[in-house]
Amino acid sequence: MREKPASCPREARLWREEFSVAAGEQGFVERRQFGKFLVLTSAAMFAGQLWLLAKNAYSKRAGGLWPRKAVALERDLAIGEAKVFAYPGPQDNCLLIRLGEERFVAYSQKCTHLSCAVVYSAQRRRLECPCHEGYFSVEDGYVIQGPPPRPLPRIELERSGGQLYARGVTVFGEEESQ
Repeated sequence: MREKPASCPREARLWREEFSVAAGEQGFVERRQFGKFLVLTSAAMFAGQLWLLAKNAYSKRAGGLWPRKAVALERDLAIGEAKVFAYPGPQDNCLLIRLGEERFVAYSQKCTHLSCAVVYSAQRRRLECPCHEGYFSVEDGYVIQGPPPRPLPRIELERSGGQLYARGVTVFGEEESQ
């Protein structure tokens, strides 16, 4: 059997002197450390909110959030037909629907529940989300049935010389167009 050298207790003392952290006290945070953490975290969140506020104010001053974009010619859609177009960006699909001779509506194609693609049902005269059976009114975009928590964002349209232009988005009944 192998014996431990006699110098072992001295080495243990030396090790404890170099690393003088008590294992029982390691899990505790001092009040000053905690207060410092809270102040720095709050300051970072405040700075982030200021940045968002400044970005929003700058974008409104720089010409608004929503560009004016041609989406279709009036004669290209028959009554009861729908057309998919991208607005305001190339990944933002929207539905343009002709409800009557002089009546056009457009909505975002993303369901407000889980962002599935909404399709137009001309027979039932409603917008349908096939993922979870959510239905929206084609007249105003409000939820008729299902799990969607809010109406579809409405695309503001402008008619000029037989051309239809998208010029803004109304979200939850709040005007956000130019």
